[in-house]
Amino acid sequence: MTSTAQAPKSGAGTAHPDHLGHVIFIAAAAAMGGFLFGYDSSVINGAVEAIRTRYDIGSAALAQVIAVALIGCAIGAATAGRIADRIGRIRCMQIAAVLFTISAVGSALPFALWDLALWRIIGGFAIGMASVIGPAYIAEVAPPAYRGRLGSFQQAAIVVGIAISQLVNWGLLNAAGGDQRGKLMGLEAWQVMLGVMVIPAVLYGLLSFAIPESPRFLLSVGKRERARAILEEVEGGNVDLDARVAEIEHAMKSEHKSTFKDLLGGSFFFKPIVWVGIGLSVFQQFVGINVAFYYSSTLWQSVGVDPTDSFFYSFTTSIINIIGTVIAMIFVDRVGRKPLALIGSVGMVVGLALEAWAFSYHLVDGKLPSAQGWTALIAAHIFVLFFALSWGVVVWVFLGEMFPNRIRAAALGVAASAQWIANWAITASFPSLADWNLSGTYVIYTVFAALSIPFVLKYVKETKGKSLEEMG
Repeated sequence: MTSTAQAPKSGAGTAHPDHLGHVIFIAAAAAMGGFLFGYDSSVINGAVEAIRTRYDIGSAALAQVIAVALIGCAIGAATAGRIADRIGRIRCMQIAAVLFTISAVGSALPFALWDLALWRIIGGFAIGMASVIGPAYIAEVAPPAYRGRLGSFQQAAIVVGIAISQLVNWGLLNAAGGDQRGKLMGLEAWQVMLGVMVIPAVLYGLLSFAIPESPRFLLSVGKRERARAILEEVEGGNVDLDARVAEIEHAMKSEHKSTFKDLLGGSFFFKPIVWVGIGLSVFQQFVGINVAFYYSSTLWQSVGVDPTDSFFYSFTTSIINIIGTVIAMIFVDRVGRKPLALIGSVGMVVGLALEAWAFSYHLVDGKLPSAQGWTALIAAHIFVLFFALSWGVVVWVFLGEMFPNRIRAAALGVAASAQWIANWAITASFPSLADWNLSGTYVIYTVFAALSIPFVLKYVKETKGKSLEEMG
């Protein structure tokens, strides 16, 4: 309460920066980590079938190579906060940029399957770091009056990264004559797809040298004058800078460092609110959304779609993902989090159920019948649209708002870990499940989308319009 009472003294809450364009550049540069997060997560979509044939592996082994990056993601996300507190936010970004670059080069030039998996883990570690450090840095540097809008840069960058990776894959496949293993620049096309990421990775590293360190970190290591100068740079000259510095220092001293022990309680190990956060994370992944980004080209080829067309459909799906994300960003504060989640769940049930129905038909000459093929394609886009305009954004908003202050950091860490684990479970299981019964696999995803409706209605409380101090 004390730090809230001090806010008017500095005038930061309503102040506008002298150079808004510069502040937008800083946020956009930090959000390049989000772009690489999206790019690296989905670029593998273009290489799945080529890896299967190049190394002559079955679905189970293939799934492990695709999903192994998520182990790195979990480790990177778990350690990024401590690394950033120890050496600074900018150094953390630079480490992530180096790891992204190493992963891109290694993935493009693997000796064998085992080292391809190793480069994927290294890339995953960078994704995990970027998923934590980007939003944290933007929140600490952004002027309070612009924090929400600038904070949305991270999610926007992720979905743009996904789309660009699919567009690049499609372009490279066309250049290789529609063959993922066709020759390009002396390499197979899929190797070039994975290697192209070196360009945004190097750009991310260069941009990190052009933006300032977080004032909050500088104050934590006693560099008050440098922190003061950066606050003037990003919040403007109308702010009482001495009061602003004192305000941040007071908030840092009064913060309760939440620990895992704070989450324990209730009848099932964790406090009920923590289970709700875990539930949101698990449902977000168990509807099968990452199948659309990791395996979509493989999925379409399995039902008879031409490889080049399958890559194009992966790109159009990612454009729908961007559109849905923009819709969510517009309406999440107007409609509310809970109604948007429910609308999304209903839409996902419809899209997934239609896909399950379409995939239940036998292939004719290696293809789905025309009506079922078009139904599957349209339904896939419906599913991604409704996910993006709801659960894709709303879950992260809920997780940032729903926990009481004293347990927020630790609870968010547990919920995010649950999300990576659920993501891994879906990613690792899809190829084997699809071999067993593709339609049945989509029935499973449909059931989870349907179950998310009563879960939200019964256990999730609306957080729209409430201050963080009201949560608990």
